[in-house]
Amino acid sequence: MIISSKTLRSVTFGLTLLAIAMTQGCKKDGASGAASSAKPKIGFLLLTFQEERYAKDRKYFEDKVAALGGETIFASANNSEQEQLAKVENLLSQGVKVLVIQPVQSKAAAAFVSLAHKDGVKVVAYDRVINDAPLDLYVTQDSYSVGVLQAEAAVAFTKGKGNYIILQGESGHSVAAEITRGVMDTLKKYPGIKVVANQAHASWSGEAAMKTVENALTANKDKIAAILANNSGMANGAVQALKERKTLLGKVFVAGADADLTAMKNLVAGAQQFEVLKAIEPLASKAAEAAVSIAKGEAIIGDSEMDVGAGFKAPIINTPVYPVTKADIEERIIKTGFHTKEAIYGTN
Repeated sequence: MIISSKTLRSVTFGLTLLAIAMTQGCKKDGASGAASSAKPKIGFLLLTFQEERYAKDRKYFEDKVAALGGETIFASANNSEQEQLAKVENLLSQGVKVLVIQPVQSKAAAAFVSLAHKDGVKVVAYDRVINDAPLDLYVTQDSYSVGVLQAEAAVAFTKGKGNYIILQGESGHSVAAEITRGVMDTLKKYPGIKVVANQAHASWSGEAAMKTVENALTANKDKIAAILANNSGMANGAVQALKERKTLLGKVFVAGADADLTAMKNLVAGAQQFEVLKAIEPLASKAAEAAVSIAKGEAIIGDSEMDVGAGFKAPIINTPVYPVTKADIEERIIKTGFHTKEAIYGTN
C-alpha cells in the first residue's frame, strides 16, 4: 500500500487509513469469494518470435487462457539465454502464478525453475524440456515421431539407398535431439543409406542450413538422395541450395517440420516432398489449460513421466504430429485452418 506525504502528516490518520484498507481487504476475501475471482496471471515466454509458427503459439495460448478466465503476460527471448533470464525475472516481478517457458537452452534453464520456485511459482516447460530441475510439467509435441515420419518417407522415396544430409536445430535443444534420434533410429535399419552430413545449426538458421547443404553437395559431387531438416526454415534453406544446382531440385527428397507457409508452397511446387505438421493449437491449448489449472491449485496428471536429469522426474503431456505431402494439404492444412488456400496457392 502506498501512503502519500500528506497522509504521513498524521500518524493517527495514517493508521486509520490502514485499518480501513484492511477492513476492505477482509470484505473482498470473505464468504463472497470476490478476491478469488481475480484473473490468474500466466507468464508465457517463448525462446524466439523468429519463425512464422510462433505467432500461432502465442494466439492459441492467449485465447485459451482468456477463455478460462486467466490473463497472459507474453515475452520472447530472441534466442538469447541472457535475455531469457531477464524476461523470467520481469515476469516474476509482475506476479505471475505459473511460468510457461520454452527454454533457449534446456540445461541452463534449470536456474529459471529455481528462481520461480523461490517465489512460489510453478514452471511448465513448453515444446522443449528443462533439464536437471524439479520441473512441474512438460507439454510437448511428439518430436521423436517427427523424425520417424521423415525418415520413413525418405526411405520410401529413395528405396532405402543413397547419401543423406541431416539438418539439426540448435545444439542442446531437446526437440532437435529427439527429432534427430527418431531419424537415426529409423535409418540405421537400412545399410544402403549413408549419412554424409549431420550438422546442428544455431538458432535453427535456414541460411546456415543452406550453407551446410551447399558444402555437402560439393563434397559429394551432388550425389545426395535426401535431406531431412528438423524444421521448415532449414528445409527451405535446403531447397534454396538445390535451386542453385537446378537439375537436383525435385529429385532430392526434402523433409521439414512445422508446416510453415513457405514449406507448403515448396510442396505445391514440387521443390519439397514431405513435411510434418506439429499441430500448434493442441500444444498451446494443452499448455494453457494446464497452466490455468495449476494456478487454481488443481492437480495435473500427465500422459506419462519423464526423467529430466539430476534425479528429477516430471509429468509429460504429448500432443500429436501428422505427415503432410502435396496430396494432404487440403485435408490437413486448409480444412483445419492452419493456412488458407489463397495463401498457399495464391489468387488468380
